[in-house]
Amino acid sequence: MIPASFEYQSPKTLDEALRLLGRHGDEAKILAGGHSLLPMMKLRLASPRYVIDIGHLRGLDYIREDGDRIAIGALATHAQVAASELLREKCPLLPETAAQIGDMQVRNRGTIGGSLAHADPAADYPAAILALDAEIVVQSSSGKRTIPAGEFFIDLLSTQVRPGDILTEIRVPPRRAGEGHAYRKFHQPASGFATVGAAARVIVSNSGKIEDIALGMTGVGTKAYRATAVEKALRGKTPSAEDISAACAKAAQGVEPLADIFASAEYRRAMASVFAARAISAAIERARAAAPSAPSASGAKAAPSKSAGAKSSAAKQPAKNFSTAKSKGKRK
Repeated sequence: MIPASFEYQSPKTLDEALRLLGRHGDEAKILAGGHSLLPMMKLRLASPRYVIDIGHLRGLDYIREDGDRIAIGALATHAQVAASELLREKCPLLPETAAQIGDMQVRNRGTIGGSLAHADPAADYPAAILALDAEIVVQSSSGKRTIPAGEFFIDLLSTQVRPGDILTEIRVPPRRAGEGHAYRKFHQPASGFATVGAAARVIVSNSGKIEDIALGMTGVGTKAYRATAVEKALRGKTPSAEDISAACAKAAQGVEPLADIFASAEYRRAMASVFAARAISAAIERARAAAPSAPSASGAKAAPSKSAGAKSSAAKQPAKNFSTAKSKGKRK
């Protein structure tokens, strides 16, 4: 549990950090909150020669409106995201997601930018970022790039962040009229990671019809993804509980679920359907609650799971242990 020797560098500005990163290339790793990189270094799964600590840089922990988007600095902690009045009012999916990350210590140190750049397959934010159609801004010595969330995650612990890049900002759209959000997950009590997580964004018309829907899934496969088959099955409908349940049976369609000591691939596939239905049902209820003239939503509740493990997202669960080479500590 002792990392290999490395040289610690603490730049004072973003430009200095970019210069150091450009100079050291693949031999350097960026440190923000440290909840992903440090455990990997202790397990010798990562052995950078240089560690560039950007956690003390000023001006990268903001949450503010910027034109038609809400801009979030990469160094905003999970606790800041969870407590933000601006986000609670205009993009409640992110505070709801952040509040379910790890424990208080993790939320006070871990950062949204670090979590997204690390791309743990069981991290919470990726599902929400995908459901929101967010944009991710990365910067290098040659300039900035804005990456749509749908193109950002490549595979296990792999993103569009290139050598020499630093993720600097996340941009999310504010909630529109008739829009409801919800995040539901089946969590591991030891780490707080999502064995399965589902983030739903639903726009409901006054007639009760789903005008638009986005469903981000995490914890199921090697990367977070949009469950487009579920979206297609529900878009344009006024769904009953049975419609939602049938559509969410496709939540893991086209994905090879992970298997570990906590959950088999078959169990993860089943839980993907259960928690997708719960997230969508909650999002529909919230959208309809904001539109009093809409029809009753009594039919849009998720069908109960037949699996004993699906009774509660806080069911007793053993610790996470992916067989893939990844951090076993709490999330970033």
